[in-house]
Amino acid sequence: MEFFTSYDGTGLAYRVVGDGPPLVCLPGGPQESAYLGELGGLSAHRRLIMLDLRGTGRSAMPTDLASCRCDRLVDDVAALREHLGLDRMDLLAHSAGASVALRYAGRRPEHVGRLALITPSVRAVGIEISGELRRETVRPRRDEPWFPEAFAALTAIGAGRATAENWRAVAPFSYGRWDEAARAHRAAEERMNTEVVAAFHAEGAYDPDATRAELARFGAPVLVLAGEVDPGFPPPTAAEFVRLFPNAGYTVQPGAGHFPWLDDADRFVAATLAFLEQPALPRPVASRPVASQATEVDSRPSDVPTA
Repeated sequence: MEFFTSYDGTGLAYRVVGDGPPLVCLPGGPQESAYLGELGGLSAHRRLIMLDLRGTGRSAMPTDLASCRCDRLVDDVAALREHLGLDRMDLLAHSAGASVALRYAGRRPEHVGRLALITPSVRAVGIEISGELRRETVRPRRDEPWFPEAFAALTAIGAGRATAENWRAVAPFSYGRWDEAARAHRAAEERMNTEVVAAFHAEGAYDPDATRAELARFGAPVLVLAGEVDPGFPPPTAAEFVRLFPNAGYTVQPGAGHFPWLDDADRFVAATLAFLEQPALPRPVASRPVASQATEVDSRPSDVPTA
């Protein structure tokens, strides 16, 4: 682990794995970055710099818990960039980490080279995902033995009857294969500090109108990657989300859930690397946005709720 001091004196930790140009990675949760692993082998091509968000993993718990709020974590990302000595950085974010990345990109666009959003949360931009769309997304998995219980739990959550047991029951929907490796990954995923999670989503964390306005002026290239059977970020939601950017494309990974690097590492790495290694293009003028480009799109519906 490496360490640096953020803007308010809080000590933050990050992992560095792999070789190649740096790629700063923000985990979801909020939680430590360990669950990202090496992103399916992306570390063979890029030097992954994986931040443990404040209050998680090896990063310190701040004196002011309110500083864990999503929008305030932007300042930690800025401090990390300065610590690394990068004028501009490529940024990858997963799930709830995408909310931090979106606010960072909107506020400090000059410091972002490329932005890869992997099965991102859409809370920051105010997109609603209906219960019916989530259920349609997971229905292709109806023949799997755990499906009846998980589907009943998903329906209950969508109807406002969420319980801890229901959340445990829907866990298989986050993975393209509910096997031993997925179960072990899920067990690690559950180690989240509930106070930090509450602070992350506290009142004031999200301003969808302001964020949408910022993203409409964000000209850097953006990749949005969805899992075909992920109810947390269904493919139709990806198609809606990508239209918020002037220079973005999306891809749907077949058979993948919320953690696509676990479901098919080779396919995930190929798609992400193809985006990161595209030749640089001139940035579009903010007042004349470039139409979004959709790539490898599979519009078949898919489903599952996550952080």
